[in-house]
Amino acid sequence: MSVLDNFEQWKDFLGERLEQAKQQGLSEQVVSDVAYQIGDYLAKQVDPKNPEERVLADLWSVADEEEQHAIANMMVKLVQKK
Repeated sequence: MSVLDNFEQWKDFLGERLEQAKQQGLSEQVVSDVAYQIGDYLAKQVDPKNPEERVLADLWSVADEEEQHAIANMMVKLVQKK
């Protein structure tokens, strides 16, 4: 089962990667840029596997680049809360 199949597992996976990035000394800007790149890749290359991912993909598809960065930053904040 892929981490993309379950939204809670996806958030856990992202949170773990975020923690690793912080431990390696990556800046908040670098984390933000990587989150945007991941979001853009997923939106273009990966079919959503659950309703939460479908909502994110739909929002991403209608957002301009600034809004997409905001979505990516919100996902970072969401996984930091855990």
